[in-house]
Amino acid sequence: MAATTTAPPNTARRHHVAVIPCRWEASRFPGKPLAQLGDKPLLWHVHQRCLEAQRLDGVVIATDDERIERVCHELGIECMRTDQHLTGTDRVAECAARLPADAYINVQGDEPFISPAAIDTVSEALEHLVPGTLAVNAYAELDDVGAVLDHNVVKVVVDAEENALMFSRQPIPYPRGDRPRYRRQLGLYGFTGPALSLFQQLPQGPLERTEGVEMLRFVEHGHGVRMLPVSDDGLSVDTPEDLARASRFLHSRQLG
Repeated sequence: MAATTTAPPNTARRHHVAVIPCRWEASRFPGKPLAQLGDKPLLWHVHQRCLEAQRLDGVVIATDDERIERVCHELGIECMRTDQHLTGTDRVAECAARLPADAYINVQGDEPFISPAAIDTVSEALEHLVPGTLAVNAYAELDDVGAVLDHNVVKVVVDAEENALMFSRQPIPYPRGDRPRYRRQLGLYGFTGPALSLFQQLPQGPLERTEGVEMLRFVEHGHGVRMLPVSDDGLSVDTPEDLARASRFLHSRQLG
């Protein structure tokens, strides 16, 4: 596939760039990036949240689909065509190989209400990575029982230094003893270029394949993923039912 962009890319080296991976063939919600939320497609809302962050030098949509690329062109959003990939982070890694920057922030295309301040928090943390840590991943406290049980919501458990131990769609940890503290993994990851290159080279392990959580690739191969607590009251859109909830949420925010 020929690599194209909606406009001549800025080839000057940037500091931190947000890359929003978008694909058409989502099993639970085909065409999700272009689903209408209010009067704009879902991807526009994610792109707007990135523009509201203070520490970014650019925002790029990464897609292998010409329909998504065409809408980006119509909306004036910088877009980069990629090959097909196993995960969004693999797609970001291809962009990183063609888009010079000090670090890259993967903002999932189904997080229309992601906090710009959370994006800035990840950007700041990328300035202070400790040896052995290859990725930064934001999380938010989770106290809604329905969300804890929802397999579309990824939960994470961490060690004493806030490094990820395990991600799962099941409610972890199991509440056998103390009352557990649940954390929702956000679709907000930060990497350096070398870390993304390594991610592409590592094979998917059995946990990543089973859970469908891409950050498990680093964990399974013994690499550190630093988890960052952030304040985020939004919701991700995994299904058409989620989109309906997001529409109500957007309406209530506009009225408020």
